[in-house]
Amino acid sequence: MPPVNVKPLSEATREKLKLAIGQLEAFLNEYAIPQLTVEQEGEKAEPFYVGLLSDLRHLLVFSEVSYEKLGVLLRRPNFDTESAERSLYEVYHHCVNAYFYPKNEGYSEDGRYAYTGQDAIRFLFKPIRPARDIVLNLSKIFEELRDDLSYYESDYMTHRRMQQQK
Repeated sequence: MPPVNVKPLSEATREKLKLAIGQLEAFLNEYAIPQLTVEQEGEKAEPFYVGLLSDLRHLLVFSEVSYEKLGVLLRRPNFDTESAERSLYEVYHHCVNAYFYPKNEGYSEDGRYAYTGQDAIRFLFKPIRPARDIVLNLSKIFEELRDDLSYYESDYMTHRRMQQQK
């Protein structure tokens, strides 16, 4: 990626992470397993919410770490493009992948719905409205990040390997 694009991309990525962090913190501070399962009975509800909250906490930590790394890079008097590219690579591989491929698989992205205007996120279990809303609101942010950082999915590491071989 041209070095002139890295700083604005870092700034935009940091702002999107800030939005995601704010939403995640508000949700995780308000809800716990008892609040989420009170409306839904059944043996599937509690394991679903345990996994969902675990995945969201991991996503929050990954997002906060990446947000701080980008903040440090952007505050330096001399912007370090190489470190910024590495941080953007980590945002893609830690944050974006943590959102779209949650460890506990409480939800997943169904690409067949991506072009229909419907939500592409499908839940393993029908969650209550606030849990559904947080995941769907985050999908907009992480879809934008995925689109913005698609270069860092594979091209960045290929470029790095080529540089090391020289």
